Amino acid sequence: MTQHGHATPLTTSDGEIIAVTRAPFRERISWAMYDFANTIFSMNVATLYFSVWLVSDLGVSTTSVAAANGIASLLVALSIPLLGAISDAKRRRVPWVIGFTLLAVVATIAIGVIGYRLVPLVGDSVIGATVMADGWRVDGTTLFCILAAFVVANYAYQASLPFYNAMLPELVPPEEQGRLSGLGTAVGYVGSIAGVFLITPFFTGGLPVFGALPTGFVEWLRGWMPFTSLGGRVSTFAPTGIMYLLFAIPFVVFCRDHRVAGAHQVVKWKEAFGRVIQTVRDSRRHPGAFRFIMASFLYQDAMGTIISFMALYAVEAMGFAKGAETTLFVVLTVPAVIGSFVIGHLVDGVGSRQRWRLGPKRTLMCVLMAWVVLLIAMILAPSQKAFWVVGFGIGLIYGGVATTERPLLLTLVPDVDAGKFFGLMVLSARAAAIFGPLVWGLAVDGLTPVIGVGAAYRAAVGTVVLAMVLALFLLRGVPDNSRARVA
Repeated sequence: MTQHGHATPLTTSDGEIIAVTRAPFRERISWAMYDFANTIFSMNVATLYFSVWLVSDLGVSTTSVAAANGIASLLVALSIPLLGAISDAKRRRVPWVIGFTLLAVVATIAIGVIGYRLVPLVGDSVIGATVMADGWRVDGTTLFCILAAFVVANYAYQASLPFYNAMLPELVPPEEQGRLSGLGTAVGYVGSIAGVFLITPFFTGGLPVFGALPTGFVEWLRGWMPFTSLGGRVSTFAPTGIMYLLFAIPFVVFCRDHRVAGAHQVVKWKEAFGRVIQTVRDSRRHPGAFRFIMASFLYQDAMGTIISFMALYAVEAMGFAKGAETTLFVVLTVPAVIGSFVIGHLVDGVGSRQRWRLGPKRTLMCVLMAWVVLLIAMILAPSQKAFWVVGFGIGLIYGGVATTERPLLLTLVPDVDAGKFFGLMVLSARAAAIFGPLVWGLAVDGLTPVIGVGAAYRAAVGTVVLAMVLALFLLRGVPDNSRARVA
């Protein structure tokens, strides 16, 4: 399909390439729509259903789920900087995003297939659920297959993101990157809400907030979607994979790489490994870059841990009825859409004079301070009503990190090397994510026999607060180059 490219990018004296006009509208919207697609996976699998299905329905330990998250993060940490270096040499991002998306889709569907074929159908909302004897546990081989499929899906989902993020400087000029980043994040949260509404009928036969759907419609819906006929959380995985693929189609059709290197640009694997090490060294030559990456190591770990286990926290610590966590997350995602859009404008400002402009660094500092306050409030929340208030606040600021960190990193490093540094940022965050969920799981499993389930979960949140405080301390030393970059 023919596309009309935007104006030739500006090349600075140090080789940095900067877009001077916007990419075609349909390409920018298709780029943002990919956030819509991948958050369907992150909400339904990584946040809502997988951990609760294993821990609450199947009786698997929290530490096992945390270990699977950690392994996926380790694979990202080991591979993405290398692949990012190759991507930078070829100046190709789109094929990597598409390839990892397809892998994530296949692995997500595989979780549902294994759940239906190899595991007794137990848990909330399962039609004719099997009654298992006390002390029953999932067979070790079957559990390994489930966790392996989740590791592959989670790895591929995470692996697509640095290549996706590195496309941003090709799409709009620097002074508009915060708004486009914020738009993508906001569209992503719309995707979270839409994904829950599209998938919940396969789980409960109803819709969050609105209640049950007509029986005939639910039977028809489950009839054409394989591995969903009996409902329950196990029925959410196959449709989630299909929706992830469906909403990624605009990205596949309309997005392209704008400055692909010539065919003579051959990258040898040995040289690619050297590039990873060199990127770490280069980060020290760009003031604040290494410090920022270390800060992202901490705050991304904290956020990833909370989101991975928040559904379990709502059920186990706050006493929400099983299944009610779906409605909770839908309602609390609405403020995330609004917050992402507003925070994006705080990064860039409003109007020709850029009134209310804070820039990416100061905006991110405000977001992290709000995280610390709200996480402490979560620990102290005495009731479900108080938890709703805290959750609303977290929803309001949650998109602020993704909205601000992409423009902030681009103020610290040359755009021509963006892929390598986004890969390094993912490396640092994923390396931390190996330990965060494990610390959480060990805290919950270790403290529950001593202080009870609710108190153990609250203590686990305390470890996340500490990570956020350390991230905020590191971020203070990062220079604010946003005004100079726009100029």
